[in-house]
Amino acid sequence: MSRPPSLTPPPAARAHPLRTARGDFAVVDHPVAPGVEPRGTALLLPGFTGSKEDFRLLHEPLAARGYRTIAVDGRGQYESDGPEHDESAYAQPELAGDVLAQAAALATTPLHLLGHSLGGQIARAAVLLDPAPFRSLTLMSSGPAQISPPQQERVKLLRDALAVMSMAEVWEAMESMGAPEDVGGGAVDTDGGQDHLRVRWLGNKPAQLIATGRQLCVEPDRVAELAALALPYHVLSGATDGTWPVPLLDAMAERLRARRTVVADADHSPNIDRPLPTATAMADFWDTLPE
Repeated sequence: MSRPPSLTPPPAARAHPLRTARGDFAVVDHPVAPGVEPRGTALLLPGFTGSKEDFRLLHEPLAARGYRTIAVDGRGQYESDGPEHDESAYAQPELAGDVLAQAAALATTPLHLLGHSLGGQIARAAVLLDPAPFRSLTLMSSGPAQISPPQQERVKLLRDALAVMSMAEVWEAMESMGAPEDVGGGAVDTDGGQDHLRVRWLGNKPAQLIATGRQLCVEPDRVAELAALALPYHVLSGATDGTWPVPLLDAMAERLRARRTVVADADHSPNIDRPLPTATAMADFWDTLPE
């Protein structure tokens, strides 16, 4: 589970519902820093068990580089509504359609699109449906196909628990078991100072976690389809990753002819582990592209 330091947006950001043709989505919208020439806009998609707050530490450094950033809770994630028990509502084409609706509602296309982990595979599906709204795609700690076998086992345990237990009961069970790492990146701290993580967890819809967890375990390799599009790509990751091994991400970047960034001393969530070099790498890539 990713571990944002807080659920409170940065001072200059605005938290609001983004109204789209497919419903409202909770976003944190951070403008370009005062006095800085605007260079573009980025839409940021969180990963499995994550939320828009996973990008909290990136907003300000990216604003200083001239980029407006909009981080979004997907359907059924934290503060975005969704069906409690209807897993079909969270099929990947549905979630990809939501991303296209979000891009249309922002009306500032073309956008730089970034997806972390599961968010990267949803972003990929959206681009394959319609690449026109997007200037580039960054896949952050998001691999070419299904997650690693050890992570598949962890996700299966979570899905089985969610089928018979409430969200609160699953949280308590994770804490009592020492909260092993999952595909969100990092273990849940249990020192009593992580109440905000429990609040976020309880905001998720069980059907969303069950359905997207299944997707992570069966996702096919669609890199060739992506490589056939005329879109600039960036593959960004930490120096270690138990969800998709780093050599697998290296190979994916080669297949995509993508820019490749490895953030030192970071794991599956470089956006939280090393936010400043991660933001720098993102902005450096976007700066190379025409506005």
